[in-house]
Amino acid sequence: MLTVSELTGLLRTSIEEQFSDIWLEGELSNVRAPGSGHIYCTLKDKTSQIRAVLFRSSAVRLRFALQEGMHVIVRGRLTVYELRGEYQIVLDTVEPKGIGALQLAFEQLKERLAAEGLFDQDRKKPLPPFPRTVGVVTSMTGAAVRDILAVLRRRWPALHILIAPVQVQGESAGRQIAEALAALNDWGSVDVIVVGRGGGSLEDLWSFNEEVVVRAIVASHVPVVSAVGHEIDVTLADFAADLRAPTPSAAAEAVVPVLAEVVERLRELTIRTGQVMSRHCAFERQRLDAAIRGVTDLRFRLQDAAQRTDDMVDRLRGIVQHLLVSGRERVHTMQRDLSALNPILVIKQGLATVPQFSKRLEGQMGAILAQHRHRTQAMLAQLNTLSPLAVLGRGYSILHTVPAGQILHRASDVSVGQELEAQLAQGQLTCVVTRVGDDSSV
Repeated sequence: MLTVSELTGLLRTSIEEQFSDIWLEGELSNVRAPGSGHIYCTLKDKTSQIRAVLFRSSAVRLRFALQEGMHVIVRGRLTVYELRGEYQIVLDTVEPKGIGALQLAFEQLKERLAAEGLFDQDRKKPLPPFPRTVGVVTSMTGAAVRDILAVLRRRWPALHILIAPVQVQGESAGRQIAEALAALNDWGSVDVIVVGRGGGSLEDLWSFNEEVVVRAIVASHVPVVSAVGHEIDVTLADFAADLRAPTPSAAAEAVVPVLAEVVERLRELTIRTGQVMSRHCAFERQRLDAAIRGVTDLRFRLQDAAQRTDDMVDRLRGIVQHLLVSGRERVHTMQRDLSALNPILVIKQGLATVPQFSKRLEGQMGAILAQHRHRTQAMLAQLNTLSPLAVLGRGYSILHTVPAGQILHRASDVSVGQELEAQLAQGQLTCVVTRVGDDSSV
């Protein structure tokens, strides 16, 4: 006669000998992961179920999280849990059915990190337009580093390049990449970082899908450009980076401009500045001419127009001076920035013409002002000659009736006893007509 323990032990030995390595397919349910690190679940189909356990030593190798209702294919050994007299399967490997483990792990981690906002567009930083120092995180033995260096040196020869060599494949690659990103941030003078490698399979590129790398990219205060694999390859590092480039060469093109293009832009800026100043001067000159043509024959209107002309000239001079000062400051700023990069001689020659242009413009403005002041003085003199007040000043007077105020031209226009008013050069007289004759005596 056997005891329960003896029978259970015999069953366990028999089951383990016959089912030491089996494959099963089923649906997961009752998934539990206590603090011990072991994972307990039930594997079932439409009519049956079996308990399963994944001990910690095997659970740490999982790339994805076990979830309720997941269809899986498992490998393990059948045994008996003697404490409850239940048979169960001890799992060694678990693979999702219909999708690879890495792809599933990719989707699960992507969903979790996206929920934290790590891939949001509003947290991405713009790239600097003219970086002085570029950090590169990649392997020193791959083609990616050669492509990046070749493009950077061709586009901007004076660029300072700082390389942080790392493994880009293997168990320690993710940690090395994260540490390199942190080190370049601590360096202090790095303006932008390129992180990447050449193409490969999903497993080859997996280090750029690791959570530690994604969080290191997000934590970087320096803008990060990802360049992992080819254009069809997509990693979580691409979602976290401030800019995703399809290839390492494209990343190098994205972070620095072409020096020759920058020089050409500076030349065009100088030309455009001169054109804007010329158009502005011509516009103000037209306004000045229009103001002079609109002067009336009354002295106070002419004086008012002259005052407005002076105001406009002062404003024009201030605007031109402001444009000259602003232009000088921008050119000097560009000169200081490019001096460290040994800019070509044409930029220096262009800057040397700015003071000459300023002096010539100030001379032309002085000539224009003198010409218009001379014209204004001549018109004032002509007005003084034709003014009725000047005629009165020579002893003449103007007679007009009271109260109608009609100016008299003939003696026959008045009658004896009628009151008249005489306008003198200084003051007025009220007169009474005592006689009307050919000599117009009053």
